[in-house]
Amino acid sequence: MNAPHLDVEQVEAANTAFYEALEQGAFEDLSDLWLAPSDLGVDETYHDPADTGVVSCVHPGWPVLTGRGEVLRSYALIMANTDYIQFFLTDTHVSVTGDTAVVTCTENILSGGPAPEEGTELGPLVGQLVVATNVFRRTPAGWKIWSHHGSPVLAETDEEDEEETPS
Repeated sequence: MNAPHLDVEQVEAANTAFYEALEQGAFEDLSDLWLAPSDLGVDETYHDPADTGVVSCVHPGWPVLTGRGEVLRSYALIMANTDYIQFFLTDTHVSVTGDTAVVTCTENILSGGPAPEEGTELGPLVGQLVVATNVFRRTPAGWKIWSHHGSPVLAETDEEDEEETPS
């Protein structure tokens, strides 16, 4: 097996692990998947971690989050307020150049929040489409997420189609 093909497989595995950790609410596993200064050989005792290998994240409808702490806090908040989430990834494409990889995909998300009434197991399920770009960086410990950007896909409705159709 040639190295470029192996890189693509490893990035695909890291991307899958990211979504699985989020689905399972495994915050520690999710944290381990994000790039840290130590992954770049930087001694955080002498360098401000915010200046080194800055990670970033854009959740749909959120502002840009920068820095490992801010990004991980956002995932902790999402996990604390989401009782159920499942991702079905489609249109996945992986591109690797040197020590950087870019994954683009469509996240077909099914999620449910807290139950509206006591005794109910789960709140209503909601579906959403998000297009995502995940940027990974090769480290001695494997591929780590450097940046995630998710944008909602605006779905057409029947009303919009009717407005566009001339009478």
